[in-house]
Amino acid sequence: MKQEYTLNIYTENQVGLLTRIAIMFSRRKINIESLNTSPSEIESIHRFNIVINETEETVKKIIRQIEKQVDVLKAYFNTNENIIWQELALYKVPTDIITEKVEVERLLRTYGARVVSITKDFTIFETTGQREETQRLVKVLEPYGLIEFVRSARVAIIKDSKGFHEKLKEFEALEHKEPIIKDPISEEEANSKIV
Repeated sequence: MKQEYTLNIYTENQVGLLTRIAIMFSRRKINIESLNTSPSEIESIHRFNIVINETEETVKKIIRQIEKQVDVLKAYFNTNENIIWQELALYKVPTDIITEKVEVERLLRTYGARVVSITKDFTIFETTGQREETQRLVKVLEPYGLIEFVRSARVAIIKDSKGFHEKLKEFEALEHKEPIIKDPISEEEANSKIV
């Protein structure tokens, strides 16, 4: 059964990586609902948040394929229950309506919006929340002459994560613990080759 998944991908910041990752989705005919890239908590490591609606089996396959990329350090996938996420939305409405109708100001306070910019012609409001919350305010503002609306991509943090820097330390520790594989020849053979 398809459901919404957020993929968190930690990468080196390399030119062309976003294109290579996007091609993986298009080849599988997977629509990306939201895509955000940003620096992570580790210097020179970037984080992708990609939202898709797919089956768990398909998500696991795409994660495995993404992790094969040289510049990808680690990729995770989570359902909405396992993450904290938000989106930012901006709304542009005519200033004259805002000043004439006190009820609009009351509505904006109800939805937690704040004024970002006021000009003679328009006022821009900002709010953050989940998609359903920001979309509700669109419906409320439409009768008041909503001029423009834009919503950002999702930013998400995994609830049960200590942060990628801790995972990186674990990976490094595992690398150093791997046994050194010795050449299968015996010590006697090795000594006889020296002579």
